[in-house]
Amino acid sequence: MVEPKKKSYRILLKGHLNESWADWFEGMTFTHEEDGTTTLQGEIVDQAALHGMLKIIRDLGLPLLSVNIIDQAYLEDE
Repeated sequence: MVEPKKKSYRILLKGHLNESWADWFEGMTFTHEEDGTTTLQGEIVDQAALHGMLKIIRDLGLPLLSVNIIDQAYLEDE
């Protein structure tokens, strides 16, 4: 069985997310942007894991602004 290739994602949230939330988003880096948003960036193993992370964002009531794949090699393979 072939392991799925992890893909790099950038998730943009409205507001500055406190670093205490880092455990909820294991493996993602947090960047507080000057425009008042928070960028979560990192590798996510597959679509199920991505949907799990989006579910956490929804359940915590965090305003989601965007989700983008940032792995250029993946985009070129499609």
